[in-house]
Amino acid sequence: MSKETIVLGAGCFWCSEAAYTRIKGVTSVRSGYAGGTTPNPTYYDVCTGLTGHAEVVQVEYDPDIIKFEDILSVFFTIHDPTTLNRQGYDVGTEYRSIILYTTDQQKNIAEKYIAKLTKDKIWPDPIVTEMEKLDKFYDAEADHYRYYEMNKGNSYCTLVINPKLAALRARHADLLK
Repeated sequence: MSKETIVLGAGCFWCSEAAYTRIKGVTSVRSGYAGGTTPNPTYYDVCTGLTGHAEVVQVEYDPDIIKFEDILSVFFTIHDPTTLNRQGYDVGTEYRSIILYTTDQQKNIAEKYIAKLTKDKIWPDPIVTEMEKLDKFYDAEADHYRYYEMNKGNSYCTLVINPKLAALRARHADLLK
C-alpha cells in the first residue's frame, strides 16, 4: 500500500474529519492544528487567534486508490473557499481555508486545481485558500477525535456537519466507502 499525507483546513476540523473518514482510499484522518508559530498549541490557545494555527485535518491516503485531485474536490465541496477567516458561524483565522502540502507535486496539482476552479468561475467571489508547505502538525486533544461520530445529536453536528455530509454524498457518491 502506498501512502501520502496532506493537511487541510476547511473551517472546523470536526466537519472535515467527518467527511474524509467516509472516503475510499483514506486510511487515517487526524484533527489538529497547523500553520502557526506557537509550539504545542491547545484548542483554547488556537481559539484566541493568537497562535497563527488553523484547525486542520491530517489526511493519510493511498494514491493507488484515490487521486489527490479527488481529495481536493472533497475539500472544495465541504467548505466555502471564498470567505476569508470564516466558515459559516465559525469566525477567526483558525477557521481559514488552507492547504498545507507535503510534496511539491501536491503543491503543483493544488495550484492547477485552484486555477481551474477560478477559470471556471465556480464561485462568484475569488478563492482565498492559502497554500504553504507543512511545517508542523499538532494533534488536537482526544475529545475532538471522531467528534461527529460521538455527538451526532449535538446541534452543531445537526445544523453544520450534516449539510456538508449531504453535499458530499450528492457530489461524490462514487468516492464514498
